[in-house]
Amino acid sequence: MSDPASPQPDLYPVTERNRVRRAHERGSYAHADVHAVLDATPVCHVGYVIDGAPYVTPTLHWRVGNRVYWHGSAASRFLRAAEGTRVCLTCTLMDGYVMARSAFSHSVNYRSAMAFGTARLLEGGEAVAGALRDMVEDFFPGRWDTLRPMTAQELKATAVLWMDIEEASAKTRSGPPGDAAEAEVPVWAGVLPMRTVLDAPQGAPELPPGIDLPPGLAALVASGRLR
Repeated sequence: MSDPASPQPDLYPVTERNRVRRAHERGSYAHADVHAVLDATPVCHVGYVIDGAPYVTPTLHWRVGNRVYWHGSAASRFLRAAEGTRVCLTCTLMDGYVMARSAFSHSVNYRSAMAFGTARLLEGGEAVAGALRDMVEDFFPGRWDTLRPMTAQELKATAVLWMDIEEASAKTRSGPPGDAAEAEVPVWAGVLPMRTVLDAPQGAPELPPGIDLPPGLAALVASGRLR
């Protein structure tokens, strides 16, 4: 177990907040494992407390080094209230249902990450525009420069928050059910794989003739990745 007082450079410190307690062998505090889940998942959920009440909001996110960004409406009371507060950001990908011989042993194959830090509001139009460019390029490389420029009103209406990851852990499960000792029970057991993938593109109804799907987007659809 890592010593929180002496964290290794490629590991997040293990604390009471991020320690994986149940099925701890499935947990990891490695930067690479946490970042892999964050980078594969399009949507995160950010949890925080406002006036003593808990809130969890889903949003798109993107990562630059050890910093995670997310965005929303500048008019959102949640985003304004989150500034300077401790937040918990989580991501999950489902990879399959694990079907066992007993209800108790059923499970799921998954990849998940939980990260903790302090939410900060990004200030300045240029900084916000740069962060939004990073978001678009993270999801759809090469697309930003093909779009019309953002207007001043659009920038004013958009808020970007960020946090440096202070503590984090990843947890995964893969493989068949763990009840091989019950193989004599006459019940089908195994895994029902699950994938979330991009489907065939659907052009906007008013799209003029001759505007084809960009090669970058076609490659993303063909890759089987979500981002």
